[in-house]
Amino acid sequence: KVEHLIGDERMEGPDRVILHCDCNAFYASVECLLHPAYRDVPMAVCGDPENRHGIILAKNERAKRFGVQTAETIWQARRKCPDLVLAPPHRDQYAIYSKRVNAIYQRYTDLVEPFGIDESWLDVTGSQRLFGSGPEIADRLRAEVKRETGLTISVGVSFNKIFAKLGSDYKKPDATTVISRENYRDIVYPLSVSALLYVGKSARETLQNMRIRTIGDLAHADRKALVASLGKAGGELYDYANGLDRSPVKSIYEPKEVKSVGNGLTFKRNLVGWDDIRLGVTVLADTVAARMRRSGVKCYTVQLNIRNPSFKTISRQKPLAVPTFLSKELARAAMEILADSWNPNAPIRMLTLTGTNLVPADEAPGEQLSLFEHSRQEERKKQEKLETTLDAIREKFGKDAVSICGVLQNDIGAD
Repeated sequence: KVEHLIGDERMEGPDRVILHCDCNAFYASVECLLHPAYRDVPMAVCGDPENRHGIILAKNERAKRFGVQTAETIWQARRKCPDLVLAPPHRDQYAIYSKRVNAIYQRYTDLVEPFGIDESWLDVTGSQRLFGSGPEIADRLRAEVKRETGLTISVGVSFNKIFAKLGSDYKKPDATTVISRENYRDIVYPLSVSALLYVGKSARETLQNMRIRTIGDLAHADRKALVASLGKAGGELYDYANGLDRSPVKSIYEPKEVKSVGNGLTFKRNLVGWDDIRLGVTVLADTVAARMRRSGVKCYTVQLNIRNPSFKTISRQKPLAVPTFLSKELARAAMEILADSWNPNAPIRMLTLTGTNLVPADEAPGEQLSLFEHSRQEERKKQEKLETTLDAIREKFGKDAVSICGVLQNDIGAD
């Protein structure tokens, strides 16, 4: 029985056995299964260069040996590997393989929590009497996934989710790594702090300014100082580094909570000027609003990410007085963000519009209006009815059945 302190809350109970399973080079591995010739050459999956989606999404082991990295541009990758073969993504196939792999996991436990399309946590604490120890289950999963799908997975085995993920990252491909209470300091503490889940660029820079470079440095840091510098996240990262994470693995039967709804577009050419920008925003708002209505939610906050041709990205948010799932209101908020934070003559390569702070649509509070302003409320109801009707038309006749007038025959790739 283990007892320890997380923040101000005392947690006690037996250790769980958590696996983190990660499909190795998932996109590239699926492409090699679909096209066996790719196995013998350095290859990478990337977006369409003609549509300016020229980023490496995944690479096989041969390309990795040349130093090709995920998220770098095609021209950077080809400087390292001139013979690199590029393959377009087949996302429908990735979804099929992801379901097949997760179905294998579910033979061992119903506590399977996907983390993206190619990773999942499993809680196998209650499965050990049937299937053996955590490491034995991990090895069985690696063998079954390879035999039945042709893919390989790396598996981390630990007593919490954070360390299990560090384990699956520790040795690749096709490996099992155990991080236990006895060895976690030896394995985890020397790792760069950036290896820890949820340490992004901003948090890493803050930690480095505090002379925290490894997970061990973070584990021995002052928790109050971390909270002062990083807020609540600072305390959570301290707990993660010290092996105090107790977050549960969700059941496959647990309803999935929608935390945000968004969409992004990389345009065929840069957006310059308000007309271009308004067109791009309108298309994104239309898509995001439809997705919100389909999910039965409204948002209190609109977030906009703006990326220029040099790949510098800024992110801004705007709170709303009344939650919405109307494209017109999402677009208006996004344009207000741009008016406050962007020079319209500066080129935009990509926009991402996201609705956050979601509430169920049928529970969202209405606008507080005076007796003389009810016409505005009626106008919103009419707009909601109109956009819901458009959803039904597109559902029945296809997404192109109804289009925004300004989008027709545009040259920015917004459709």
